[in-house]
Amino acid sequence: MARRNNVLNEVELAVIEKKVKSYVETFKDAIQLFIQDCELRNLRPHTIQYYLNEIQACLNQLRDQEIDITVLKPSNLTEEHIKNNVILYMRNFKGSRVVTINTRLRALRAFYNFLYKHKHISNNPMENIKLLKDRKTVIATFTRDQLNRLFKQPDLRTFTGVRDYTIMMLMLETGIRVNELAGLSLKDIRWEDYMVVIRNAKSYRERLVPIQKEMKQQIKKYIAIRGCVESEALFVTVDGERLSKRGIQQRITKYGEMANLKDVRCSCHTFRHTFAKLSVQQGANIFEIQTILGHTSMEIVKTYVNLFGNDVRDRHKEFSPIKMLDKRT
Repeated sequence: MARRNNVLNEVELAVIEKKVKSYVETFKDAIQLFIQDCELRNLRPHTIQYYLNEIQACLNQLRDQEIDITVLKPSNLTEEHIKNNVILYMRNFKGSRVVTINTRLRALRAFYNFLYKHKHISNNPMENIKLLKDRKTVIATFTRDQLNRLFKQPDLRTFTGVRDYTIMMLMLETGIRVNELAGLSLKDIRWEDYMVVIRNAKSYRERLVPIQKEMKQQIKKYIAIRGCVESEALFVTVDGERLSKRGIQQRITKYGEMANLKDVRCSCHTFRHTFAKLSVQQGANIFEIQTILGHTSMEIVKTYVNLFGNDVRDRHKEFSPIKMLDKRT
């Protein structure tokens, strides 16, 4: 048998080279791979956009600190970069809130976990990075007086005023998320059943949310002046296009300013919290709240019950320690 040549030929080299894994070279390519994976997993467009926004904001921050992103490869970003150039930079230089920093860290964690899992990078800088601890604050809600002031702001002599009044009623009636509300279409109103179908849900699970007679009548009034437009969206602009999530948020913020609400953040999510508070105080149980709000976990629902339930307050009247004090005349 003839002795083989020690130098590999082109065919043999090709076999070896196919086994060599090349790491992703640029952040642009890495982001493209990540987004492609997000789309394959059928993540919501809202979620994908959140990842894109936070990753790009992080790269902009690195650039602001004179770190050349065109030279820095995704695999060369280190744990120290995350600690010093992201967390400490946002906290000490930008004055960002803990919740804002954690929002960015969650996006970076998803991004780098994907790259490392699929061997697009050699190390994961997020492996040992933990979210910052934040103080648990009491959930902000509207008072009855604030609600009454808010609902007086839309001009009911205008299309946008009637539309916005209906939107606020629906948020208070159902606790619907703003993204879910923006995704509603005419076909999602089940008139005979007094139900609204929530399709664009965060949990990917469609759900039915009940509405009462007054809410149903208000939606009918709005649809009557909405008229026939090309869009199937329930809530539309004056141009007949679907009203966006951002558009709804801006309108709610505007009415908060008009109502001079200074003690509470006037947002769509505050309506959601207020729905939960008032429902608990009116006797709704934990399972009813969970079903309507569309939570997959009981934790936040338990928080609502613990914060807003009347049981502890009523019992406190009986065991209040100051009853032990001698009364002074």
